[in-house]
Amino acid sequence: MTLWNPFALLRARFQRWWQARIQFTDTTLLTQRNVYILPTAPGFMLAATLVVLLVASINYQLNLGYLLTFLLAGCAVVGMHVGHATLRGLSMHLIAPDAQYTGANAIISIQLSSTRKTIRHGIGLGLLDSGHWAWTDVPAQGSAQVQIAFTPTERGLQRVPAITAETRFPLGTFRVWTYWRPAAQLLVYPRPEAHPPPLPPGQPSPGSASHSTAQASGDFDGVRAYRRGDPLKLVVWKKAAKADELVSRDSQQTQRSELWLDYAQAGSLGTEARLSRLCAWVLLADRLGLDYGLRLPGLALPPSAGEAHKRRCLEALALC
Repeated sequence: MTLWNPFALLRARFQRWWQARIQFTDTTLLTQRNVYILPTAPGFMLAATLVVLLVASINYQLNLGYLLTFLLAGCAVVGMHVGHATLRGLSMHLIAPDAQYTGANAIISIQLSSTRKTIRHGIGLGLLDSGHWAWTDVPAQGSAQVQIAFTPTERGLQRVPAITAETRFPLGTFRVWTYWRPAAQLLVYPRPEAHPPPLPPGQPSPGSASHSTAQASGDFDGVRAYRRGDPLKLVVWKKAAKADELVSRDSQQTQRSELWLDYAQAGSLGTEARLSRLCAWVLLADRLGLDYGLRLPGLALPPSAGEAHKRRCLEALALC
């Protein structure tokens, strides 16, 4: 049974309101307007200690007590200034993330640049409320790159989650942080089915009376054993590496039949399960070096091969 926590509810509402005020941008410059600072738990303990030292010095007229109290207070003030300056003036740029599959880790690369002539120490970046941090130092008048990861749970075009950067340098008595909402979007492909059924049989090409069938192994019947004198461009290197024998594309068979990955033939399960199976078929057909087409509701991509065709098919599955 979950207990109702009014403080957590108020915090979540305030956080949503605050984030809505931050504009989407892939490059941000940290200034005094978007860098925030508050004492940490050790900072409050130091403040309480200073109060006790000050009261004791007043009561007992301890000159050395005054000296120690104001020395520690001065160090805390200087640490507050140094900590705020660690983030202030820093430029952060998001490098567009590559497309990823649902459930896999998507890597976000962030470049930190500084024009200051001193090193910026102890800067951490992470997703908002994730609790996981990637730490780095930014060299003087240089840049550093930080990578953080998150796991997308839904396919389609998704925004990169909000990012926070913070530092507690140099004393740990103050937390200096900023919020950042990148404008970049991440394309998330369906999760490939772990154990998909064999590829569907080839369909007769337009104007061809022959019918193509699938081999017993489930591979599309568009390849044959290598024959002496076959051009190297006909050799299916991916399939040869997998089967440990040379195979060539059967140009005559390819002309008679076409491999179509059809949404209607991807089983009778739900939409996500069908897309997951089609995704696995696309990867399998590409790995075997076959020409294949993709049919989705309202969309048909003609048979082709290669990395660009595979990417078009995966994008169509992601946005279906």
